[in-house]
Amino acid sequence: MGPARQRSTLVLLVLLLLLAAAMTPTLLTCASHLLSHSARRLARNPTSPLPALRLLSLLPASSPLRAFCPRARPSPIACSAYSTASAMADAADDTSSNPLLADFDFPPFDRVEPAHVRPGIRALLARLEGELEELEKGVEPAWEKLVHPLERIVDRLDVVWNVVDHLKAVKDSADLRAAVEDVQPEKVKFYLRLGQSKPIYEAFNAIRNSSDWDSLSDARKRVVEGQIKDAVLGGVALEDEQREKFNQIQQELEKLSEKFSENVLDATKKFEKLITDKKEIDGLPASALGLAAQTAVSKGHENASAENGPWMITLDAPSFMAVMQHAKNRALREEVYRAYLTRASSGDLDNTDIISQILKLRLEKAKLLGYKNFAEVSMARKMATVDRVQELLEKIRAASWDHAVQDMEDLKAFVKDSGSAEANDLAHWDLNFWSERLRESKYDIDEEGLRPYFALPKVMDGLFSLANKLFGITVEAADGLAPVWNSDVKFYCVKDSSNSPVAYFYFDPYSRPSEKRGGAWMNVVFSRSSVLARHGSSVRLPVAHMVCNQMPPVGDKPSLMTFREVETVFHEFGHALQHMLTRQDEAFVAGISGIEWDAVELPSQFMENWCYHKNTLLSIAKHYETGEPLPEEIYAKLVAAKNFRAGTFSLRQIRFASVDMELHTTYDPSGPVSVYDVDRRVAEKTQVLAPLPEDRFLCGFSHIFAGGYAAGYYSYKWAEVLSADAFSAFEDVGLDNEKAIEETGRRFRETVLALGGGKSPLEVFVAFRGREPSPEPLLRHNGLLPVAA
Repeated sequence: MGPARQRSTLVLLVLLLLLAAAMTPTLLTCASHLLSHSARRLARNPTSPLPALRLLSLLPASSPLRAFCPRARPSPIACSAYSTASAMADAADDTSSNPLLADFDFPPFDRVEPAHVRPGIRALLARLEGELEELEKGVEPAWEKLVHPLERIVDRLDVVWNVVDHLKAVKDSADLRAAVEDVQPEKVKFYLRLGQSKPIYEAFNAIRNSSDWDSLSDARKRVVEGQIKDAVLGGVALEDEQREKFNQIQQELEKLSEKFSENVLDATKKFEKLITDKKEIDGLPASALGLAAQTAVSKGHENASAENGPWMITLDAPSFMAVMQHAKNRALREEVYRAYLTRASSGDLDNTDIISQILKLRLEKAKLLGYKNFAEVSMARKMATVDRVQELLEKIRAASWDHAVQDMEDLKAFVKDSGSAEANDLAHWDLNFWSERLRESKYDIDEEGLRPYFALPKVMDGLFSLANKLFGITVEAADGLAPVWNSDVKFYCVKDSSNSPVAYFYFDPYSRPSEKRGGAWMNVVFSRSSVLARHGSSVRLPVAHMVCNQMPPVGDKPSLMTFREVETVFHEFGHALQHMLTRQDEAFVAGISGIEWDAVELPSQFMENWCYHKNTLLSIAKHYETGEPLPEEIYAKLVAAKNFRAGTFSLRQIRFASVDMELHTTYDPSGPVSVYDVDRRVAEKTQVLAPLPEDRFLCGFSHIFAGGYAAGYYSYKWAEVLSADAFSAFEDVGLDNEKAIEETGRRFRETVLALGGGKSPLEVFVAFRGREPSPEPLLRHNGLLPVAA
């Protein structure tokens, strides 16, 4: 329809509405809104289609003009609803008021709506495309003419896209998904265009080959080398058809990974089991009953209570683990276990074909780049090599196997001594339940009974006190300084010893199954940067967000944590510390940027060790009602139980890492062997109790199919070697020696936490430890070697 005809149609439709309004005057207001909105639409885009059917659909049911409208009759509030929608569309289309395009100190998480995503991202991409063209025209192999403008382009898109991506992870909705799906290909196209820019690539090569190379700082050398390597891995050397094919693969991989993640979330949300008979959930602790009742209330059962029900069981981690560890009802455990194990493996949410497509495309991408398999592509930006990874995994597997076999024998003997008929037929859904009973019996520890000692506010206070002692920083609440996406989100300011801010971070602690994906993670909001400094400061401070999924407060009780949840918070804070305490001012290597992926878990796993440090643990473990400290004898039992079933847990990680490596090295995704066949073969050497034939855990393995761990899950074990060895430096000086601990902590800050990607991880580790890493401390910490080793 041409512009002239559109305008005629608009006039006609409005006249018709005005005639109809003679019988229904309230439509006058509606017609005015519609005319105004449509006129603005035409002014902005003369060829855009007008919502004629929407106009007609607003006519009253009695109007003969309804004959023009094939849609269902509107509700009495349709006019006001459309007026509201019209205003929202105007606000979204008007990029001047789009919060994604605002000049903000902190992201406007509270104001970004799905309607802002399409126009906001598209307007930003158009602007950045112009800036990129200008950069390419005048590019020079000089830092200020190359790296500074490039940093501004990359940072702006990263920051804005991360806002959208983060909201999708913590505030998911159908509208947001649809918006992201629409603009994601355009975002990927721009990143490919940027990464394959030959003028930029050649300028970095010119710096690398210049006579000034040796005078550059280590950080700047790492920036240059990283940009060159990323460009090559991003297809800059490919030409014509090969480049086009590479870009198609990248687009498809992005889309498939997004769909994989959505299917896992939807499959997790889909399972709901309402229980009305309390006998069916006998054994569940009070905290789990409270959560199940609270979930039932959120699903429309307004009168649900912890005491009388009904109770809603879901596959969200706090609910799932409570059933697995405590429900005496074996049939319930089996039902929930099977549902969890087969998530996203059937029907519209089946990830099986998506996995196959992802693996095929990754292999094709690797071969386009000249590699034999995708694992080699992955290793190009990591510390390890495929051979060294396989060597490490086998060493830890061999050290763990006999311990895992003994774990199973001990468990069978315990179940038999308990007089349970399950002893003769121990199944996967029995293992966590009976392991928890064995742990309680062996160490006299009731994990649920410990929850009252681990109230979230007290845990955070203790964590911040530890950070002050080790690294000389102070963490203060700064709620209200930055917008947040949910009222439960906390905001903090990190200050140095001179009381000057050095960083900020958000903390989103609680599970929200209806909108928030599972797991725990830390991610970047802003990186430290001198180029992007604001308001006359010398540097832009780093900002991070930490996200967990622990049990929310129930009633008037604060969030009461399991010990494992305490470890998780310490873990994520370790990631945040490396991002926030960086001293690098080059954004491309500041914080966690530019660090080889298999080293990024070092600070996080290092922080977990402090959960077993006596002074640290006793400082956070106070009963939330009485203030009574955790009895020292219970602390001693926690330490004694630290390596309970360590062999089994170690093998579990080795299984995940091994199947990941095999799928990305020797596996042929076009061959007759399925990914499940590979997993079962790996499980023969890494799992004492064979997996169920219907085991489909791979369909929920988001780390490697929707995260950054493809051919990289081994990183957890690789970095665990580094972190255990790093913690052993504190053991060497004496964990009770406060002065020595403080000095060692400062050294850890000035190396591991401060240097970021400005030096290679091995150089950073040697700078802290004085030697290269050894796997012996890890095996010793896990009880897989004699202490004397």
